Amino acid sequence: MLGHIMKRLEGRVAIVTGAAGGIGRATAELFVKEGARVVMTDLEGESLAEAARPLGDAVAVVVGDVSDVVTAEQAVALAMQRFGGLHVLFANAGIEGRVAPLVELHAADVERVLRVNVIGVFNFVKQSAPLIAKCGGGSIVVTSSVAGVIGSAGLGPYVASKHAVLGLMKTAAVELAPQGIRVNSLNPGPIDNRMMRSIEDQAAPGKGEVVKAGFVKQVPLGRYGTNEEMARLALFLASDESSYCTGAVFMADGGFTTI
Repeated sequence: MLGHIMKRLEGRVAIVTGAAGGIGRATAELFVKEGARVVMTDLEGESLAEAARPLGDAVAVVVGDVSDVVTAEQAVALAMQRFGGLHVLFANAGIEGRVAPLVELHAADVERVLRVNVIGVFNFVKQSAPLIAKCGGGSIVVTSSVAGVIGSAGLGPYVASKHAVLGLMKTAAVELAPQGIRVNSLNPGPIDNRMMRSIEDQAAPGKGEVVKAGFVKQVPLGRYGTNEEMARLALFLASDESSYCTGAVFMADGGFTTI
């Protein structure tokens, strides 16, 4: 008889933002499978309920906009009330925004993306860190992108936001290390989900497949990544397997940024 095999997030409590979307949903599911109890947050209430339903009592949900600090406050409070603490934050929520050249964009286009992608991360790190520290430390993972390390025509607001996320991550890693909190970023390349469909279709309306083929040619592994592959990297960064990793940028892009 084999003894109990310890799951990688056994006894841990996590918050996952953007939990109704591709990467967020896959990560919440994997975290639960690995023993965690999870507070799932998203702006889309119906999609969030659908994502949470199969996970049962292991999850609780908060519907709200990550750019509103109240959403972060509610998620952290719920983690404490329902599950007794907090050990992991996966600050993953993000939007692609409008795809257009910089000279065609309005300040409002930029502000909208920055509010969700940057202020959203800031809100959740700020609200989560004190409780994670109180619970003995843990891990914060933020979702950046290949767009956090390179430029991309037509994606100015998104690129700016994902570069900014890395600045927040590196600062938080330095500031929170004495409290036993590690902070790292997950930087996906093109992933086969709704966000990439939106980017493809906006870049060339009605010819999204052509845009996709162009992206695939830039990936040495020759394909888009999957939500599940991103979830596995998030799990590594959330777990003790990455115990000496902090302040680091983890590329998961099939080699996209090496070309």
